[in-house]
Amino acid sequence: MRFAPPNPLRIADRASGLNAVSVRSYNERLVLSLLLQKASTTRLEIGERTGLSAQTVSVLVRSLEQEGLVAKGEAQKGRVGPPTVPIVLNPEGAFSIGISVGNRHTDVVLIDFVGEVRFHTTLPNPEVDRASNHSQFLGTIREAISMLPKKARERLAGIGLALPQSSSNGRNDEAYFKALQDEIEEQLGISVFVQNDITAAASGESMFGVAKSLTNYMYFFLGAMLHGRLVLNHQIYNGNSPVSFDVGITALERELAKHGQPSGPLWERTGTWPDYGDLLESWEKHLIDQMARSLDAVSQFVEFETVVLSSYAPQMICRDICRRLEANLTGVKAIAGNITPAPKAVGAASLPFSSRFMVE
Repeated sequence: MRFAPPNPLRIADRASGLNAVSVRSYNERLVLSLLLQKASTTRLEIGERTGLSAQTVSVLVRSLEQEGLVAKGEAQKGRVGPPTVPIVLNPEGAFSIGISVGNRHTDVVLIDFVGEVRFHTTLPNPEVDRASNHSQFLGTIREAISMLPKKARERLAGIGLALPQSSSNGRNDEAYFKALQDEIEEQLGISVFVQNDITAAASGESMFGVAKSLTNYMYFFLGAMLHGRLVLNHQIYNGNSPVSFDVGITALERELAKHGQPSGPLWERTGTWPDYGDLLESWEKHLIDQMARSLDAVSQFVEFETVVLSSYAPQMICRDICRRLEANLTGVKAIAGNITPAPKAVGAASLPFSSRFMVE
């Protein structure tokens, strides 16, 4: 079985939302795990991959259909015998909210059961020295929930909170976010699942993005800095001391400032950057050199053929970086992630699905 994206660092003690479907049997989780890993599957494939009997699979699928978590897909024709009817996730079967606190902004998303973003907004980062400025977060969460029909709100699996590594600037970030988590659970009655932001982003790419079909790969996240995670047999490893490299977007911002170029567009999530010419070319070169060094170090111990690069930088920039990285490395395929423009927030939103519906 494929490994579910990494368990949250903390799972709330009390279950809420989804009511009767919040606690799944192990076999039901097996079926849902398969469907969260691929767009569709058949009863026969479920039996082959889980070892469950055909009768057991039919009972499980029927139960999940009745609860609205799965549905019948379009019949597959062109084969010998009657058309095969695949099983797919019902997009309306469950929903989740993801919050990611970034370098300068906080993203909030609402996604459905297949990872489609139903709501997205960007907020200024919280002032962590103030203990009572949670109202904007709570208001935004309520706004996201209000986007759902009233009956669908019972199918909210939870809220994922993706947080960066502890700051070194003397602020008590951990206490602030613990207070935020407690306040969300107390005032809204919704369970909160917490994870490191880069690990959460890797989870989102694994569950909903280009890495869905991949088993072993190196994952990079290009944000203010460059971060890496190793994924082996679908398990995401971040080590005891996750390493970041100062060759990310902040490094480009510094170079632009030295040459009097505006850097504001780097953080505006518009999907495009101005033509920075040689400055962009030089920055990409340093970035790719660091990625290549990291890959060389990892390859001394682990063989892999694929690199996934995720970012809120424009897709065109990410694809160009991947193309140039492939040109520098023999036998390595580099793929730009397709979760935009808030991969860490979508990754955060995947955490409740992972905990509620997937096997460990």
